[in-house]
Amino acid sequence: MTALPPIELQAPDIRLFAAGNTGVPYVHRIDSGRPGPVVMVQALTHGNELCGAIALQWLFQQPLAPLRGSLVLAFANVAAFERFDPAAPHASRCVDEDLNRVWADEVLFGPRDSVELRRARELQPFVDAADLLLDIHSMTEPCRPLMVCGTQDKHAAYARQLGTPADLLIDTGHPAGLRMVERGGFGDPASPRKALLVECGQHWERAATDVAIDTLVRFLHLAGVVDAVWAAARTRLPLPAEQRLVRVTEAVVARSSSFRFLVPTAGLGVVPQAGTPIAEDSGQVWRSPYDDCVLVMPSTAHAKPGNTVVRLGRFEST
Repeated sequence: MTALPPIELQAPDIRLFAAGNTGVPYVHRIDSGRPGPVVMVQALTHGNELCGAIALQWLFQQPLAPLRGSLVLAFANVAAFERFDPAAPHASRCVDEDLNRVWADEVLFGPRDSVELRRARELQPFVDAADLLLDIHSMTEPCRPLMVCGTQDKHAAYARQLGTPADLLIDTGHPAGLRMVERGGFGDPASPRKALLVECGQHWERAATDVAIDTLVRFLHLAGVVDAVWAAARTRLPLPAEQRLVRVTEAVVARSSSFRFLVPTAGLGVVPQAGTPIAEDSGQVWRSPYDDCVLVMPSTAHAKPGNTVVRLGRFEST
């Protein structure tokens, strides 16, 4: 069995935020009283991703009066988070299913039921009302921070305005279901609505908290929620010298729990030569489809039939 990474973060006590002020538990709205966009920030899409919850807790401790529009702050999969155990931290990723695969109408408004679907149905009106959305995540394996821009170039352009992190990703979606950042207008290239999903680093590394807070502060400034003075006093990390875009061409989906990699799997590692065997599962061998193939978020921690275990892409010049 693979050893667990060090647990450097402590799960925050978020019970103070349980009541919310919207009629939905753990969802808060702060209105400016002036016209402007609806800006939403979500943490705990997965219950074992602590840095986003810490970032929202930190934000509630700051003096904050939105300059325009309204700000919605949501702790999402609280039911999974409440089960977090440092001795078995992967187990609290979800309760019944992945909350970030249920955002298609046919699933949200269909007959199925689960803990995550019930929560998504509570959050859906806020997501559908948001003009700008930041979803704060972290990763199973060690990897430098990554901005997932969904499937749309408009989100990558917005991430370039944000200026961080250094690595941006446009992918092909998930075979297992629609993500929140792809729902509705977020997935429509003609819509002005924009959504970003930041992967702040490994789930439980201390540095992920600084990435989460820094990204949150810069996002609020770019959205016009706070002014430059407020943001400058609270940013934690320098902007990268440049940003690079990885465009995914295919997702590798596990056939069984026997899936295994045949190459080293450092996050955003590059396989130099086309045709190199990358992974194997039940007699299927995946090979790098081109030179300098980038391995995006490779992990076998959740390898089971239907789960994406790595995405293959290549760097594009900006």
